[in-house]
Order: sequence, then C-alpha cells, then structure tokens
Amino acid sequence: MANAWRREKQPQFLSSRFLLLLFSSSLLLLIFYFVSLRPSSSPSPDAPTVTTTLATKSRFSSPAISPFDCFASPQAHPVIANVVEGVKHPFLYSLSDFGSLPDKPHKNIVRTLKGKAFRRPDISVTVQELLEGFRSEGRDGIFVDVGANVGMASFAAAAMGFRVLAFEPVFENLQRICDGIWMNRVGELMDLFAAAASDRAGNITFHKLVGRLDNSAVSSAGAKLAFKSNEEIELQVRSIPLDEVIPESEPVLLIKIDVQGWEHHVLKGAVKLLSREAGKAPYLIYEEDERLLQASNSSSKGIREFLHSVGYHHCTQHGTDAHCTKNG
Repeated sequence: MANAWRREKQPQFLSSRFLLLLFSSSLLLLIFYFVSLRPSSSPSPDAPTVTTTLATKSRFSSPAISPFDCFASPQAHPVIANVVEGVKHPFLYSLSDFGSLPDKPHKNIVRTLKGKAFRRPDISVTVQELLEGFRSEGRDGIFVDVGANVGMASFAAAAMGFRVLAFEPVFENLQRICDGIWMNRVGELMDLFAAAASDRAGNITFHKLVGRLDNSAVSSAGAKLAFKSNEEIELQVRSIPLDEVIPESEPVLLIKIDVQGWEHHVLKGAVKLLSREAGKAPYLIYEEDERLLQASNSSSKGIREFLHSVGYHHCTQHGTDAHCTKNG
C-alpha cells in the first residue's frame, strides 16, 4: 500500500504551482533578452555613435570627405543585374541605363533574357590581370577607381580581395554600385565617394547625359560628343583631389581614370600620390581620347608632359587608354 500511495501522489517538482512559476520566469527571461538586443532610444551623450554601412571597416574617414552611405540612399529600381562572362574572378554588376525600351533594350538585357551572362568589359579583364601580376610579386595595396560608373572595374578588383576606393558623381550610378556592393558581398573592401575627383576641392558643374550616364562629363561638349540628341541635365557635384583622400602612408597599386576628358585635372589633384618613388608609385590607366580632352581644354601632350614631371616616363597606348608606370 505504501508503494501504491507513492505512485498516485504527484511529485512536488511537477506541481501546477511549480510549472506556472517556471513558465513565468522563462517568459520574463525571454522578454529581457529581446529588449536587451534593441538599441537604446536615448543613448548617453558620451556613448559612441555607431553608423551601419556596407563598408563596415572603412579606413578612409578623412575630414576631407566621408564615404557614401548606401543604406541611407533610396534604393535603385528596377534592378537588372547579372554575372559577367569569362572573367577569372567572377562578379556581378547592375545596369543603370536600360536602352530605349521596349524597342531597343540594352544589349545586356537581351543577353539576360536569352540566359546569357553580361558581356565581359575589357577594363575588368585588364584590372584583374594587372592585380594578379602585383600579387605574384608579393605587392599589396589598394585599387583606385576614378569615374567608377556602375563598378565594372571596382568589383573586378574587390572580387579578388583587394581594397577599392571608388569615385563617382552621378547619383544613379552610385545607387547601382550600392547594389553591386551588396550582391558581391564586398562591403568591407570598398569605400565609395559621391564626388568627382579633380585638382581642387569644392563644387563643380557637371553635365549628366540621360540614357547614357556613362558619358556624363564635367564638360558639356564632352558629354554630348557622341550622343547629341540625348537630354543633358546640368547639376552641381562635389569635387575632391585624390591627395586629400588618400594618406601618404597608404600603398596604392593601381589607379584607373575614365572621366570623359577631365583626366588632366584628376592627375593634377594626385601630384603627391604620383610623385612617390619607383616601386611605390601606382600603375596608371587613364582614358586618352583627344576629342574629349580638347572639350575640357586639355590635350594628351599636356598630360604626358605633366606625367614626365612627376617621373612617369613609360607610357603605352592600349586603344583609347594609356598605361603609364615608373618602372619601365
């Protein structure tokens, strides 16, 4: 009978009062845990401000200019993106101009509808080949992309693990680069600046070409040189010399400049950077289109003379691009 009594009596630790107490305690602990995860609505004045950006490990928060905040920007829409065909280190980018829809869509939209990748940009291949060469030599440093457009050169470098500084003044292009930063998972490698690199800091008149944003330029004549019928929008953008952004202690491997005729001004704003000794001075790629240069009151001869003055005596022509180095 004693054993039977023990089986019928409910153990004390399973009593209804104990279960209620256990449930209440667990519920309170869960509420406390989730509340502790939420940021304080009224932080202490002395507490550091934490800004959430895609470039969480940016090293270029100089007083001259702050990186573009992709999270604070309105999202681009619609987004048409694809992987690039035939590059050794794959990446994606997003289109900014869709062509004349529906009659003449951008060629890469047609390729996507056919199940093909985006056509391989020559600059992407060039950047990856050069950076691979530097890596094989044991050299490390950053890639500077001036006139980044939608990031075809920037993402080619970031896909290899190189840090990138990208300068782009057109807002729509900045949005597309933000798309690519997210899609390529390279937020910790890229710093994006909403500015036109130039030889002086301030504001500059810029001419945005609707339907061909890649041809937008500081010079109105340069912007419409090849697309005279496209609408042109004049706006003010920020300008900044590279020397005010890149510290002297920062190793730079490669600079690419494609700014529709404004190249000479960009180079003059990087005189300290370009004056580094051979072996530490960056490899230089810049567009050398004589018609665009003349539209900005410049010339290929003037650029070459300037480069000679800072030690760049070895330049070769690759289509409309010039490749220059101090190493021969």
